[in-house]
Amino acid sequence: MEVLDFLFNMKSMGIEAGTLLMFGMLLALLLVGIPLAYVTLLVALIFAVGWFGPMAVPLITSRVYSFVSSFVFVSVPMFVLMAAILDRSGIARDLFDAMRLVGGRLRGGIAVQTIFVAVILAAMSGIIGGEVVLLGLIALPQMLRLGYDRSLAIGVVCAGGALGTMVPPSIVLIIYGLTANVSIGDLFTSAFFPGLMLASFYVAYVLIRAYLNPEMAPVPEPDGIPLSQKLGKLKGLILPILVVIMVLGSIYGGVASVTEASAVGVAGVILSTVVRGEFSVKLLKDAALQTLSTCGMIVWIGIGASALVGVFNLMGGINFVSDLITGISTNPTIVLLFMMLILFVLGMFLDWVGIALLTMPIFVPIVVKLGYDPVWFGVLFCMNMQVSFLSPPFGPAAFYLKSVAPPGISLADIFKALLPFICLQVLAVALLIAFPGITGR
Repeated sequence: MEVLDFLFNMKSMGIEAGTLLMFGMLLALLLVGIPLAYVTLLVALIFAVGWFGPMAVPLITSRVYSFVSSFVFVSVPMFVLMAAILDRSGIARDLFDAMRLVGGRLRGGIAVQTIFVAVILAAMSGIIGGEVVLLGLIALPQMLRLGYDRSLAIGVVCAGGALGTMVPPSIVLIIYGLTANVSIGDLFTSAFFPGLMLASFYVAYVLIRAYLNPEMAPVPEPDGIPLSQKLGKLKGLILPILVVIMVLGSIYGGVASVTEASAVGVAGVILSTVVRGEFSVKLLKDAALQTLSTCGMIVWIGIGASALVGVFNLMGGINFVSDLITGISTNPTIVLLFMMLILFVLGMFLDWVGIALLTMPIFVPIVVKLGYDPVWFGVLFCMNMQVSFLSPPFGPAAFYLKSVAPPGISLADIFKALLPFICLQVLAVALLIAFPGITGR
């Protein structure tokens, strides 16, 4: 009875205590092990009833409907399906073999070509999980066999595979655009160069480490594969590369919207598998099931987060948190750095989807109020999420690699190997803050 009285009289406690109770409840339920989507939806329901009464429940459904009915959201399953089909085809393996023409006899060349392949795969799919697994199956054994330093090889695979966050068509950019209500086409255009900049940092790091310590990256012996055979591998990649050019070119050129371009991409990738003789009903079925699973997770997290943010906004919580953050300092840069710190800490424990949907409705209005460009901030957010993909204790890229890594490689080995690459990512974040013009904004 006392619990019911407490629930139906939440409003009397005030927004300060209500905010503290809400986030305490979120943390407690997450520590119990309940999935984020269900936690956010449950807390939203409790506070809607406790703060406004039972008649407020329809507000949650209207908020959820506005999220899932967005036309641009259709592009998410399309790009996920592209990634799922690529996972099951031989395109990535042929791409890695063909890129030996780039690495050649260069010291550290296999690691460099792995990063090149990661960038191309990122431009094909925008999903990091599949890329890390693919590179873990294809590139990691190759580098270990050739005598590469284990930490360097692990770091290149994980960090390179996570580039799907930054290189368009990134799903992270799409979700941010939906949440912040900014042009996804502008986000893609602004994120392209920073993504390549981060990849170039990785390449420079590999080449410098290989130069300073040649034993870390031996020069590969001639593989005996004729040049004609390598060029033959390249022929099989013409169509997939054309798909990337068509998808990104149509978006950048203003010919098609992101949603329309994603449909073209799916059609192009399916056509590629048909031309390569790899298409089958089983391939399409497995890719579709993986897409349903991934998008189901994104949608449920989106439903819970949008409901929670909607209730919190009605409570006056967003204004309260906004005033709290902006009250830290009169210097906009310090406020921005504080938001980056919050995102970094959240990234160590939460999935990027939940972080975007929970924080961006609060952070983006603050960013605009401070006079910053929300598109630039979106690129900054994605670069920050790069760090979260690698950082312990729950960096997803490390767990993806562990699932396919050789038995002798532990999670501790993986996280240790990622430290230099996390430093490079932090450097990229700092450069974006210091020089916003990198994004072209």
